[in-house]
Amino acid sequence: MVGCPSQLLTIEASRLDAGHVRLRLTGELAYDTAPELIAAAADLPGDGEVLIDLAGVSLCDSSGLSALLVVHRVAGAVRLTGVNPPLQRMLDRTGLTELLTERHAGDDLRAIG
Repeated sequence: MVGCPSQLLTIEASRLDAGHVRLRLTGELAYDTAPELIAAAADLPGDGEVLIDLAGVSLCDSSGLSALLVVHRVAGAVRLTGVNPPLQRMLDRTGLTELLTERHAGDDLRAIG
C-alpha cells in the first residue's frame, strides 16, 4: 500500500487481483489537492481497472471532477465507489455518470479483488 498524504487529501493505493488498483481518497478533492490525484494516477500500471473509493471525500469541486476525468484518460477503465449525493448530482448534471461508472458504497469490491 502506498500513501500520498497532504493536509487536505490522503490517497491510499492498493493493488487488487487481476491487475486492478484501488485508490482510497479521504479529505477534500479540490483545486489545491486535485494535482495529487493526477500524480498518483500517473504512477499506476495501465493493465487493469482503477477503483476510486470516494467514501471519505468531504468535498469535490470542479477541479476535483476534472482530476477524475484526467485519471479516466490516463487509466482507461475507472469505477467510482462511495459517491456522496452532492457529487452524484454533479456527475449526473455534467453527464459523467456513465463515463465514470459509479458503484454505491454497499457494492462488494471483493468480487474484483
